[in-house]
Amino acid sequence: MTNTEDTRKEIVSTLEGLIAILEDGKLGYTNAAEHVEDAMIKSNFTNYARERASFITELQDEINRLGKSTDTAGGGPLGALHRAWIDIKATFTSNDTESIINACTTGEEAAIEKYEMALKQEELSPNQIELIRKQLGSIKAVLMKLKLNN
Repeated sequence: MTNTEDTRKEIVSTLEGLIAILEDGKLGYTNAAEHVEDAMIKSNFTNYARERASFITELQDEINRLGKSTDTAGGGPLGALHRAWIDIKATFTSNDTESIINACTTGEEAAIEKYEMALKQEELSPNQIELIRKQLGSIKAVLMKLKLNN
């Protein structure tokens, strides 16, 4: 029985790690939107922040299906998490659109790395793998758009 419980804990930990980097991305894009002048880029950043919020909800729903409450998600030990989004906040004080886009690119690259690590977890169910792949695909698409805007 403990094997099943350990597997569940491992899956929850993996999903919570993804939620943490999505929270960083949501905050990063919200901050970025506040500091760019271009209306189209501002709109894109706002949409990316909304998308991250939607991804967080999907992962929280998955954690809830596993029987764990997500009210306290994010409080766990996430020392290995790349906090690229938090580190770039200083960039947003300059209103330099190119620097902001570069910072967002760095954040997305960190998120992609975290997602790819998550997909290596053997404990994930086919539905969880599909959800993570879908979100990863969208994050990669955003990264491509960011690179095209720069």
